[in-house]
Amino acid sequence: MSHRTVSWTRIDRAGRDSRPQIPAGLLSATARIDMTVRTTRRPLYAAGKFNRAAIMSAAASAAHAHQERFGGTWAEAMSVCLTAAWRSAKLARHMAAH
Repeated sequence: MSHRTVSWTRIDRAGRDSRPQIPAGLLSATARIDMTVRTTRRPLYAAGKFNRAAIMSAAASAAHAHQERFGGTWAEAMSVCLTAAWRSAKLARHMAAH
């Protein structure tokens, strides 16, 4: 008969490591994109279509601020801000449907 010990610390750490990490600045990028949409009056989703030019414009302006605040490369900043912009656009589509 073999005995196995269970390390609850190891199990807890494995569970925590398996969760997806939120990139630094994602929440502030989302807020900045929402503010850009309000000030420029260019919706990310209108007339049943995503406005890709508005999404890219909002993400680029948010990426400049993200890079100033968090540092890092332009690619990292654009990745975070495009993710935030598309999430906002999909939320706008969802809100328009309901």
